[in-house]
Amino acid sequence: MVTGWCHKNGKLLLVYEYMPNGSLDMHLFAGPDKEPLSWNLRYKIVQGVASALHYLHNEYEQRVVHRDLKASNIMLDSKFNARLGDFGLARALDNERTSYAEAEGVLGTMGYIAPECFHTGKATQQSDVYAFGAVLLEVVCGKRPGTKINGFQFFVDWVWYLHRDGRILEAVDPRLGGDYVADEAKKLLLLGLACAHPIAIDRPKTQAIVQIISGSAPAPEVPPFKPAFVWPSMMPIDIDSSVMDTTSITTSHFNSGWSLDYQSRETPTYADHSLV
Repeated sequence: MVTGWCHKNGKLLLVYEYMPNGSLDMHLFAGPDKEPLSWNLRYKIVQGVASALHYLHNEYEQRVVHRDLKASNIMLDSKFNARLGDFGLARALDNERTSYAEAEGVLGTMGYIAPECFHTGKATQQSDVYAFGAVLLEVVCGKRPGTKINGFQFFVDWVWYLHRDGRILEAVDPRLGGDYVADEAKKLLLLGLACAHPIAIDRPKTQAIVQIISGSAPAPEVPPFKPAFVWPSMMPIDIDSSVMDTTSITTSHFNSGWSLDYQSRETPTYADHSLV
């Protein structure tokens, strides 16, 4: 949260709320000499990040895509409340637009970039959800998205393999020493796989994500085998003249199979206190 600003000598400085606990990345990978982040704190942090992402996508006056959601951009206050920061790549979307493209090509951090972005060059709400899925798995497993493990190029493929064999809890960070809630861990792992689904339209929306983490909705049903990424997509193409190429997908095509019926549930309002 911005608490003030200063303009002096032609330079503009913004003053943010102090985050004494640094970044989530710093705590997840602090080294063997430090106590691992407890399960309760991990769960609290991902719940806060989900709320912040839902606010950006649905409740801010203009829809915003963050475009660089990752553990090092999640800051922690004195009580380990999560704050989603570094909006240097973030962009607001006009009502008519569903994506944002840069002339320089794909921006973001490897391991958190959705596969379709390499073909479209565009960031969407669904690509933010993919990055959130990578963060979820990172938090639960204690491994960076690009980690190679047991012969798998990316550890998300290893998690999918364990899920297929009914051993998904083996993916939980061993540094926790079994000190975690098994039902919660399984739910977050399944949600992480759902968010990191190779096909954008099959990823959950942020409303579903928030409800699943809060416990007001069940964990998503995830196929035992990782679906293949297919491009070009077989879905209809929407011509969006406000961006550079012509492969924009409209929001009507993002009716995810993971979505729930929210009309019968009270959806909480998320203030912007989860943003910095």
